[in-house]
Amino acid sequence: MQLTEQQKRAITVGVATVGALVLAQAWRRRDPYRFEGKSVVITGGSRGLGLILARELAGEGARLTLLARDAEELERAERDLRDRYPSVDVLTVVADVQRRDEAARAVAQAVERFGAIDVLVNNAGIIQVGPIDHMKLSDYDDAMQTHFWGPLYMVTAALPYMRRQGAGRIVNISSIGGRIAAPHLLPYSASKFALAGFSEGLRTELARDNIVVTTVFPGLMRTGSPLNAMFKGQHPREYAWFAISDSSPFASINAGRAARQIVTACRYGDAELVITVQARLAILARHLAPELFANAMVLINALLPAPTGREGDVAQPGHQSESNVASPPSPFTATTYTAAAANNEM
Repeated sequence: MQLTEQQKRAITVGVATVGALVLAQAWRRRDPYRFEGKSVVITGGSRGLGLILARELAGEGARLTLLARDAEELERAERDLRDRYPSVDVLTVVADVQRRDEAARAVAQAVERFGAIDVLVNNAGIIQVGPIDHMKLSDYDDAMQTHFWGPLYMVTAALPYMRRQGAGRIVNISSIGGRIAAPHLLPYSASKFALAGFSEGLRTELARDNIVVTTVFPGLMRTGSPLNAMFKGQHPREYAWFAISDSSPFASINAGRAARQIVTACRYGDAELVITVQARLAILARHLAPELFANAMVLINALLPAPTGREGDVAQPGHQSESNVASPPSPFTATTYTAAAANNEM
């Protein structure tokens, strides 16, 4: 088939564009970011993924500031880090990122202690699981305050210091739920979508300030988080499907592997990172066949527990929603409980 001149030009431009992008990627990766001696602030750093990230960065010589709402959890996290890395320089700050004044105070304390804030990891999160019938406006507000306003407050507080330094890195931990709205996770998904949009726009606008923003979309990770997630509806059944999914090696990833991928993405300044093959395939399916994918999600929702009476309006943490099928010594959730014990989630 004979190509027209217009088609030839389009192909040439396409090839040149792809080549330029490949070269730009290769050029950027020739000089990886080094965390040694850098001041790194991690919200939600007392347990789960935040603590695992802290371990990875401590191993690279970073100076850490960990934020969380629970002082005892922070004390345990600090002991964990010092046991692993006796020379680690770590500051713990009791702060709620939902409060702008506390976010600003925490950033100021990090700068006072370490003289800078080089990397900000917005990791603090909550998970609310249950049917829409039992979700109240307060559930959506709590999710938005944690996943959108919290990162916004932290970024707003950190930006003046990063701009003054002439550089910085920001990692926003969204979720596969920020790309695909999963049933029984509506407040969580809505707020993670908001964070994803904010993070993408932030990267574009801060590039001129030499501040690199990476958005992370993890799939299920074995951090032990189901024990501290909040459940509504038929509590034991909601906890069972969530904890079993989180434990499955076919559906989830080892949290240490996930943390190493996040650190690598920050090191090279990647625009985004989707963690787990399953999450990448789900996103691809959602874009290639949106109607078919939507119908599949409807079927999945039909398999989840139905709404119940008014008792389902009360939120219960996972460790109070256990059942025979999902509690120790159940083989279906063994890895979740192992991870919970290892990552300060118990």
